[in-house]
Amino acid sequence: MSHPKPQTVAELTDAVLSGAYGPDPKDLSVTSAFWLYHTTRLAGSQVTYHNHYLVLRVGQSFGACSFEAGELAPDFCENASGYPLDTLLRNESDPVRIAALDAYLAQVRPHREAADAEPVTLPDGTPEVRARARDAAIAGLLDIEPGAKVALIGVVNPLVAAIRDRGGVCLPCDLNLRTTQWGEQVTDDMTEVLKEADAVVATGMTLSNGTFDLILEHCREQGVPLVVYAQTGSAVARAFLPAGVTALNAEPFPFSQFSADPTLMYRYRADKPVLADEEGA
Repeated sequence: MSHPKPQTVAELTDAVLSGAYGPDPKDLSVTSAFWLYHTTRLAGSQVTYHNHYLVLRVGQSFGACSFEAGELAPDFCENASGYPLDTLLRNESDPVRIAALDAYLAQVRPHREAADAEPVTLPDGTPEVRARARDAAIAGLLDIEPGAKVALIGVVNPLVAAIRDRGGVCLPCDLNLRTTQWGEQVTDDMTEVLKEADAVVATGMTLSNGTFDLILEHCREQGVPLVVYAQTGSAVARAFLPAGVTALNAEPFPFSQFSADPTLMYRYRADKPVLADEEGA
């Protein structure tokens, strides 16, 4: 189904509500809802990551959105199962709207059935092994010259290392972390790193905190490549290929940190297919 490429998340939501992407959202309902909180500290790191997720299942797919502590209470899920998606797409909560939008887009076009997606299998192993493989796959989507400045909006330490391994200079930005594992300062002002960046890597968390549209607009206007790594809103970010998003590493639920067995991610490029023998594949 052809449809105009959205310029903002709000435009995408309105298009979905109007039926431009497939079935009417009022005809699709949530069959199960999860509120998840977990912490992670990788070996050798002094950083503990605190992650909160809302996950909504619709048919054969899941929609997910991470959020900040206190932004959504666990009891939201008590009555969420059975709600039609059009109701949740109009919810006052950003995480609820993003999770519902992700669930809809993943249901009408699952990543596993997308002809333009390259499946990437993460190996079995420890969290450290799997995180390194994941972040090498993300960094493998960067087409940069040695010394290029890469804004990393949403800091994950193995991804900092993966950007360096590709010859990039990482400019880290995060709302919660103040330093990287190696003691580098992390800014909480994304405008500082965007104005210097030759390329941008942003996590799906930018969808839930309202910064995604701003990053997208900057990259479009300045012609800066934008790579998105998305557990949050992986199908939402895909809708912006090639309308500002250059490449996407999509990791739909269940996420890699919840398993020690091989799991799948899906890589997309706006301009060309991802080669199967490329790094991280």
